[in-house]
Amino acid sequence: MIFKRSERGKAPVEPVTLKILVAGGFGVGKTTLVGAVSEIKPLRTEELLSEAGRPVDDTSGVSGKHTTTVAMDFGRITLREDLVLYVFGTPGQDRFWFLWDELATGALGAVVLADTRRLEDCFAAVDYFERRSIPFVVGVNCFEGASRYPADAVRQALDLDPGVPVVMCDARERQSVKEVLIGVVQHAMTTAAAAREPATT
Repeated sequence: MIFKRSERGKAPVEPVTLKILVAGGFGVGKTTLVGAVSEIKPLRTEELLSEAGRPVDDTSGVSGKHTTTVAMDFGRITLREDLVLYVFGTPGQDRFWFLWDELATGALGAVVLADTRRLEDCFAAVDYFERRSIPFVVGVNCFEGASRYPADAVRQALDLDPGVPVVMCDARERQSVKEVLIGVVQHAMTTAAAAREPATT
């Protein structure tokens, strides 16, 4: 736990911590996103792709990728003295999905990172968060050379509920990633407020 002293002579402040997950298909840019926004050197659990993994790791469309996350990525952002955001990147391959339940515990919300060249790769992440009622936004990582589509077209292709935000981003750019994370927090707050409203008859 992080403790900070706001002013000389005052008691240390124990910050409130929030957790956001970053999920999506293999090679979509999750590790890059966490590294772009973290104020600390991000914890990474990457390993080289092996010959043994070739039958199960679909590298079509990401032929230049030579490593894969095998547990999680972890970064931290201090929003203010009493508020810290932890960002956890999930592994993308099916065989590591057993880790998702542990990572999702206590999460405020999530980013489903998408690549328009392989949009179907994020179906599983969308389904995961929908089934568990975890608020999420879809961040379309705008890779160079990839076709650009309007947010509504992406929403329709993923069959998203109208209230799920879809935002364009560049996982390499800190400011772009910060805007995506702010979108997650705002969407989670809106979802929580709507759940507290009494049902009308």
